[in-house]
Amino acid sequence: MFDHIGIRASDREASEAFFLRALAPLGIGLAMKGPHGAGLGRNGKPSLWIYESADRPVPLHLAFAAQCRSQVDAFHRAATEAGGKDNGPPGLRTHYHPHYYAAFVIGPDGHNVEAVCHLPED
Repeated sequence: MFDHIGIRASDREASEAFFLRALAPLGIGLAMKGPHGAGLGRNGKPSLWIYESADRPVPLHLAFAAQCRSQVDAFHRAATEAGGKDNGPPGLRTHYHPHYYAAFVIGPDGHNVEAVCHLPED
């Protein structure tokens, strides 16, 4: 449904560094960078824009698609190593559906960042 989304960050450089490290296992990297923001995405297409904000942003829930469960595990490891706070380790969330495998981390500015795979185990 979305082509891209933008979020505000109280410290753009810190948020950019966190998201680049946390999302690298999902194949997401820096796609564009300018004086007002950084665009992260796959294959050079920015899908998540990070902009500087003078105010602390309202925390969002951002869920990123993983191609397999091992990517979810790697995301969680990378995100916590990048300074994110565990908000739900990798595992099944069968209350959503039988194959919903996800992990959650609280990132800079309180955003709840999730990686999720909807496929059965590899």
